[in-house]
Amino acid sequence: MSKRRLALGLDSSTQSLSAVVIDIDSAEKCFEHSLDYRADERLNQFGIGEDYILPPSEEGEAEQPPLMYLASLDAMFADIREAGVPLASIRLINTSGQQHGHVYLNRDADTLLAQLTSSQNSEDTPDLKNLLENAFAYPNAPIWMTANTIAQTDAVRNGVGGKSEMINRSGSDAPLRFTGTVVRRVGEQAPEHYTATTKIQLISSFIPAVLTGNANVPIDYGNACGMSLMNYRTKIWDSALLEATANGLPGGVEEFQSKLPALAPPDSVVGNLAAYYVEKYGFDPECAVIAGSGDNPQAKVPVAGDLLSLGTSFVNMVSTDGDTLDPEGFANAMYDGINRPFMFGCRTNGAMVWDAVRVNYGFTKEEYGPAEAALAEVAPGQFMTFWQPKTESFPVSGAFELIRTAPEQSLAKDYTGIIETSLAALYIYSAVFTKQTQAPLFVTGGATDSPGIMLRVAGIWNRPTLPVEKGGAALGAAVAGVKALYNADTDTETESFDIETFSASVLKRGEPIQPDPADVAAYHGEGKYLQRFREKYEQIMAKHPI
Repeated sequence: MSKRRLALGLDSSTQSLSAVVIDIDSAEKCFEHSLDYRADERLNQFGIGEDYILPPSEEGEAEQPPLMYLASLDAMFADIREAGVPLASIRLINTSGQQHGHVYLNRDADTLLAQLTSSQNSEDTPDLKNLLENAFAYPNAPIWMTANTIAQTDAVRNGVGGKSEMINRSGSDAPLRFTGTVVRRVGEQAPEHYTATTKIQLISSFIPAVLTGNANVPIDYGNACGMSLMNYRTKIWDSALLEATANGLPGGVEEFQSKLPALAPPDSVVGNLAAYYVEKYGFDPECAVIAGSGDNPQAKVPVAGDLLSLGTSFVNMVSTDGDTLDPEGFANAMYDGINRPFMFGCRTNGAMVWDAVRVNYGFTKEEYGPAEAALAEVAPGQFMTFWQPKTESFPVSGAFELIRTAPEQSLAKDYTGIIETSLAALYIYSAVFTKQTQAPLFVTGGATDSPGIMLRVAGIWNRPTLPVEKGGAALGAAVAGVKALYNADTDTETESFDIETFSASVLKRGEPIQPDPADVAAYHGEGKYLQRFREKYEQIMAKHPI
């Protein structure tokens, strides 16, 4: 057997299963692969549409077939082996799953999953989807796109005493997509499926359950934050949240709580890889399986500080002390894949709107040169352009068409204006939970290639910005898994593990960009850009409620 030590991170996302393999000793990424559920011929037979969900029976329903997740595991392991990765050298597998998504396991799931731990010794052993197809009490997996739970979120929020109490207990308001209220809806609309359920597993914990052959693996603290069921500060199932969620469901709160697994740190070992994978693919029987977490907690792992992701949507992940929350409920309190607290705010109208402005002036989405030149022409803090083609969640507001404050139109004014208002919204509505610091703000996404945008980020946040490579949840899971492996090693002679040094080797950093004092002065202070922005934006939001 090879002496190499490898870590495998898996990310079961909305559109794909992705894998990243890291060499534990060199801290280098040595394999990366992704399987698209619609493009891969082994996975496109499960009935999902162009939006990657099953045809909804009503508006706001968003579900996927769990058998697709199982087929993707077999397909991925076959591809990794075919690529020549020495599976016997993989010391651990850690997972990421799309947050809030979950499956409903029935009373047969224990036995069906346990068969994976028994030696098969047969080349014609059925694959995972056939072995486990009868393990589900509810046939589908509701995912994060769910939006038909208004009545249920209202019931839970009111049941615990209102918005403030909801945030105080769970770390978030009651978003429609969060798991607890979706389970409540299933219990109300399909009580026979709910009653037949013995365990509810998040997608992030379902994968470890399948890998270990144990239906009762725990749910991690980080992804449990996205359920509206766990007390954020104590990290236990919250009695008031459970009572409010289970009120009126068959069997009441006792039956509901019996369906929930135990809670555990995301970087804890939950077992070894089952015999099915050892015999079929050649994994080491001692390969450890880690508890795993959601995609957002895992994506945060390689960066200890605040992380701003400027992609199609904008995501601001702010490290906190674990007590600081967002009283408005726009952001969600979480723990990352190694159990560090942070706040998560997602702005839907991100770089997609920047692209749309360029397109309005006759350029393609890929033509950045003229826009970059326009940015260089305009001093920061001059113009405001507002545009929300989609309903916004950070802060919560309705969609609206293009609004300009400049009397005359130009690419320079509109492009500068849309960039600065987008960034200002992230900054202002994150301020309540962001610590004032001169520590670098880590920035990822395509915008890191733009000096003009990065200078504006530095000026608005008034701190150095540090570009980092795009990592992703599979990479974060692999990094968190390495830490979990070191944590579990009881050999006192084993060298200590510095996750910051390791992460910086895996996920390369660029050179820091210092804020220009003139830019800071233009943005900050009485009557300056940020104050004027907030006044104008809140006027617009008042006219465009959801």
